[in-house]
Amino acid sequence: MLLAIDCGNTNTVFSIWDGNEFLCTLRTSTHHARTADAYFTWYSTLVKHYGIEAEISDVIIASTVPRVVFNLRVFADRFFGCRPLVIGKPDCLLPVNPRVDEGTIPGPDRLANAAAAFDRHGGNVVVVDFGTATNFDVVAADGAYVGGIIAPGVNLSLEALHQGAAALPHIDITRPEKVIGTNTVGCIQSGVYWGYSGLIEGLIARIKAEYGMAMKVVGTGGLAPLFDQADVGFDAIEDDLTMHGLTVIHRYNKENGST
Repeated sequence: MLLAIDCGNTNTVFSIWDGNEFLCTLRTSTHHARTADAYFTWYSTLVKHYGIEAEISDVIIASTVPRVVFNLRVFADRFFGCRPLVIGKPDCLLPVNPRVDEGTIPGPDRLANAAAAFDRHGGNVVVVDFGTATNFDVVAADGAYVGGIIAPGVNLSLEALHQGAAALPHIDITRPEKVIGTNTVGCIQSGVYWGYSGLIEGLIARIKAEYGMAMKVVGTGGLAPLFDQADVGFDAIEDDLTMHGLTVIHRYNKENGST
């Protein structure tokens, strides 16, 4: 079985793939000092709790935090006896190489999103990924990642607003009942929710206009369903898109002799 690991700036996700479906998905906070032993203690405890019997033979890693990769490599080698594939490293092949400016290295999560979007939708896709940052990934007709947009994440903006203005409370993002807030919390919720809805809808429209052809739009990440309520233009919501991309890249490397 395959253990797919997606390490983002805020959270790290482990998913066990049996070749047909994900048996379970585990989530922990990202911490660069977490050791291989600590990862295994956390992982094995939860797998046992869920009653999953998984014989891991392969591991693939996408990490936007370079400092955690070493301990994840040790984790894979020590406890599963395998050398993990790490997206972005020379020995990890991509189904289609990205077409970006020379010297630019796209984030591993964005490459995984591109692979997944092409596998499921056939290309000409915009992926809107809600994480620490809100990423817009543009996937060409042949499956290549060809660029995108990085905007501040919703929760990051809320935190910055709270820290930068002493009188403003920290709130959770939700869809407000009214656009015009009649109290402080309502005003912040409206500004963030409808402000980001306008940002998403506007950037999707500009991407499509510049691209010059019809495109599907896929939302992923924890806040995608919430912003789908604002009718920003998503054709699909797929919460497992990045993890699916890891399985696609792993399969491609298996078939082409890289693992």
